[in-house]
Amino acid sequence: MAIAEDIVLLDQKLNELIKKYELFFLGLEKREPLQLSGEVEKLVRRYVGIPINNTMQKHRFSTLVSRFNTYREHWNRTLKQMEEGRYSRDRFISELHRNQKFMPVKSESKTTPIPSGDEDLDRIVHEFVEARKACNLPVKNISRDRVAATIEKQKPALAAKLGTEHLAFRVVIEDGKPKLKAGLRKH
Repeated sequence: MAIAEDIVLLDQKLNELIKKYELFFLGLEKREPLQLSGEVEKLVRRYVGIPINNTMQKHRFSTLVSRFNTYREHWNRTLKQMEEGRYSRDRFISELHRNQKFMPVKSESKTTPIPSGDEDLDRIVHEFVEARKACNLPVKNISRDRVAATIEKQKPALAAKLGTEHLAFRVVIEDGKPKLKAGLRKH
């Protein structure tokens, strides 16, 4: 193969390797993508000692090699943290899996209308409490009145931002913490 084709191949394999490692660190892949990593390393080693005359190809190759080396250092650091049990995303995901075994959580992307009646407010409070339990956060201070007061306090600002009084709320988990998110109500 010519160097131009190998550079394109290196770029494709490096992008695929980055995706595979992210899936591995999220726990969606069971094994580290060592074979693909070896293929990328082999492509890098093939042209390291050989002078590349085309400036564009030389720059592209050195950029890809630098990117690969940076990611490799990041992956090694993350693997070390996982081995030592200090990897935060890994701990968060394992805690979520452990909690889901004992207590199923309702869908967090469900949209609930703003509390016009008691049922809607109760539903929002219930979803918020369940989400806090799923994140191992205390729920003793969560009350129906506090959630209603929070929603009422935010309504004017949200209505001004979104340009309507017809709002819908949903409970989402971001960065390991449950939050109430507002959006437009669909009729």
